[in-house]
Amino acid sequence: QLRLVESGGGLVQPGGSLRLSCAVSGSAFSSSAIGWFRQAPGKDREGVLCIFSEGGGINYADSEKGRFTFSRDSAKNTVYLEIDSLKPDDTGIYYCAWKNNFCSRSAKDYHSWGQGTQVTVSS
Repeated sequence: QLRLVESGGGLVQPGGSLRLSCAVSGSAFSSSAIGWFRQAPGKDREGVLCIFSEGGGINYADSEKGRFTFSRDSAKNTVYLEIDSLKPDDTGIYYCAWKNNFCSRSAKDYHSWGQGTQVTVSS
């Protein structure tokens, strides 16, 4: 059974950085995509970026391209989201999700979700 587990969230001061991890198990990491989403309090879940299993990815946070980056460790079936220069508006629950084939910005296209990891940016 496919399972995704996020970790790495926490309380961070404005201007700080975090690296979130998404460990994927129970599924081949090929021909699939892992999306990172965030959900701020009272708001809809929004796509941040998506990582292709074959390499590369798409950054959906167009205005924040310099702050959100991704990486992956194929040997560990883990993908990462690094957020730099954190702002209070980055506060929310960050989720990773799996879908087959290609990336999508829409949460409804993803088949499996992790439980989320809370990120709080506050002084």
